[in-house]
Amino acid sequence: MNLAQGVTLSSPAAAFDSVAGSYDELFTRTAIGRAQRNQVWRKLLAAFAPGSRILELNCGTGEDARFLANRGRSVVACDASMAMIEMAKCREQRGRPLANLEHLHVATEDLACLSDRGPFDGAFSNFSGLNCLADLKPVARNLAGLVKPGGRILLCLWSRVCWVEMLWYLFHGQLKKSVRRLSKVATARLGDMTISVSYPSVHSLRVSFSPWFELGSRCAVGLFVPPSYVEKSISKHEKLLGLLEWLDRECADWPILRDAGDHMLLEFVRCDP
Repeated sequence: MNLAQGVTLSSPAAAFDSVAGSYDELFTRTAIGRAQRNQVWRKLLAAFAPGSRILELNCGTGEDARFLANRGRSVVACDASMAMIEMAKCREQRGRPLANLEHLHVATEDLACLSDRGPFDGAFSNFSGLNCLADLKPVARNLAGLVKPGGRILLCLWSRVCWVEMLWYLFHGQLKKSVRRLSKVATARLGDMTISVSYPSVHSLRVSFSPWFELGSRCAVGLFVPPSYVEKSISKHEKLLGLLEWLDRECADWPILRDAGDHMLLEFVRCDP
């Protein structure tokens, strides 16, 4: 996504509808997209045991849901974008249909409508879908009614500080863009549309999900692997990208560094009522 200012804002659902057909080429199948997603996948497999029933928010074209379903987890995958849900269903139909995978057109703000489908062993949201919401307190409240006590939720959001992004834009003489995340609220470009995005701090996320969830751990995603807009430059250097992936695996949990990646992955645990 490219940030922009001074333009008319669109709804996130409409914006993602507009790029659903090209999203996999723009991110999912890119070298950077695969590198960052692999890091999240390792955490998802560790958090959710085989046989777990999991709720996914902002599922997009269904890449994560299929990955988990193919490894013995049952997934109900939701998205506010009907076009994304249709793409996810089409991809499933082209492959091997999975009985333990279901796609639903449900916005994150409307999770309460899934009350008859709970409880779930856990839930997750990958790659910045939650950055499109200004207030996550209602989301936390709804998740509390859907996730079992002791269940985990993993949330991957854009970080407020990304040191690689800062260096990238400073090197290219774009001071304003180098510090854009520090403003807490900005805009993002999706195709021909622009949406509002927020950059919550770890503290504000902990407050939003209290008292229903307690923060267990967090790590950086894309600490050394750069943001997606660097794809054209990095995809030509496979060995360098492999080294950056290794550095991410080794350093993503370190204090200070864990808050300085392109994304942050937070693991919350559902408190016992």
